Amino acid sequence: MEETTLNNDIHVKLTERFGEKVTAVSEPYGLLTFVTYKDVIINVLSHLKNELKFNFLTDITAVHYPGKDHGIAVVYHLHNMVEKVRIRIKVFISEQNPTIPTATTVWKGANWMERETYDLFGVKFEGHPDLRRILNMDDLGVHPMLKQYPLEDPNRVDKKDEFFGR
Repeated sequence: MEETTLNNDIHVKLTERFGEKVTAVSEPYGLLTFVTYKDVIINVLSHLKNELKFNFLTDITAVHYPGKDHGIAVVYHLHNMVEKVRIRIKVFISEQNPTIPTATTVWKGANWMERETYDLFGVKFEGHPDLRRILNMDDLGVHPMLKQYPLEDPNRVDKKDEFFGR
């Protein structure tokens, strides 16, 4: 089956099941991508795994959009190895309250991916069995991928404009 036809079939099945909860559907580079909401994400992931055979959780990560209303996007990449098709799901959450239900209830392998996303972006996965830092020191006061600190040290002397003729 052709990739676009398969993506259309998946889109139709998701829309039939979840209606308005599946939005912003697109296909960048042939990768079916859509946005859903945190109140239905576990149902969407379960449906994709059990009904549509997306049996492999490739990755869970996040994207920080500083200054935007939605703040953080939690991104899931799934793979249906039988049909050889991949899918991307995005859930936008507030930067002030970055919480979303854990996917460990659907895939046990989500454990470390969620810990990494928590460590780097500060996303709290509700119901996670062991949500703690995995890459950084426990006492690190920031989440490094949130752009909440100056990108350059203002005290560096080799970065002064006068050295570059400005």
